[in-house]
Amino acid sequence: MHIYNISLIYCIKGGIKLTVGTKLGGAAMLRCLKTLSDQTRLMMMKLFLDKEYCVCQLVDMFEMSQPSISQHLRKLKSAGFLKETRKGQWRFYSINRSCPEFETIEHILKQMDEEDELLKSIKQKETQVSC
Repeated sequence: MHIYNISLIYCIKGGIKLTVGTKLGGAAMLRCLKTLSDQTRLMMMKLFLDKEYCVCQLVDMFEMSQPSISQHLRKLKSAGFLKETRKGQWRFYSINRSCPEFETIEHILKQMDEEDELLKSIKQKETQVSC
């Protein structure tokens, strides 16, 4: 089995070198990068760095159907990147800071431009939890 240090991996679009101490096996690295390769999931993870969100908030922010949002959340959760908590009948999601890939994910997400138009647009649609 090969072990890759993320400092050897370059973000394809930005050419940005990331250096983190966590070493992941090839399969774990591939799974991490594949999961984050979807724009919606990448944006969700960026939001989860700061706080937890309810499904209904994400539906409004991303202007997507509840089943579509749930599918993205299911993929992130099954990869171990998210934690789910229940408050009554509502589900809230937050980043799983104890997953082995967290340090790698955090470094990737921190490379994202806070002034990205799509990210700003999504954040502007954030509503208070009404569930």
